[in-house]
Amino acid sequence: MKRITLFAMGLVISLTAHAQGVETSIGADIVSSYIWRGQDLGSTAIQPTLGIEYKGLSFSAWGSYALVDPFDTKEFDLTLGYTVGGFNIGITDYWFSKGLDPEGRYFKYAALSTNHIFEANVGYDFGFASLQWFTNFAGNDGKYNEKRAYSSYFEISIPFKLVSVDWAFTAGAVPYATDFYGTTGFAVTNLTLSASKDIKVTDSFTIPVFAQLVANPCSQKAYLVLGFTLQP
Repeated sequence: MKRITLFAMGLVISLTAHAQGVETSIGADIVSSYIWRGQDLGSTAIQPTLGIEYKGLSFSAWGSYALVDPFDTKEFDLTLGYTVGGFNIGITDYWFSKGLDPEGRYFKYAALSTNHIFEANVGYDFGFASLQWFTNFAGNDGKYNEKRAYSSYFEISIPFKLVSVDWAFTAGAVPYATDFYGTTGFAVTNLTLSASKDIKVTDSFTIPVFAQLVANPCSQKAYLVLGFTLQP
């Protein structure tokens, strides 16, 4: 999840294997900045992922590790999810190297001294639009008036096609005050217009290219993200 006009280049290498209904995915993104829900979370990073899925039930691991700035926060997330039709639900364990525990210990889960954040999500994809809701329910959540804020975020994403390019508009907001998202009440924190298109290199090889315009009205920040994806 950058400053003035920001440039991001994404390199994604993925491998998918199918065996008796089980799908395994391996990949890695290399980005020049890390923008998440309208927030700037770091500079150039490598973001590996490993996942497995069976009949709608999935388990995945994802991380973000700085390539340029050694002081950027490291991140390691585990997500358990289930999808049936357009409906999806899941739980994510986020871990950050910086937080309540100055030593950054992974296996420290005490409520007042952990660097873990636990989040539940629920959503539905209608095809013409998708809705998602996320709420932190445990760990190092944000606070408001010195109490746990149960920080939440929801968004709507609308895909569309224009002049042979795939577009999507995403609007995300935080419903109430929390220092986790830096809000003092209801606030729109993410307005993103994205476009992607496959660029043909040879008859058998294409490179998906994407661009994103991201604005966070709450923090008064805006970002330009450009990148591409490599897949076997």
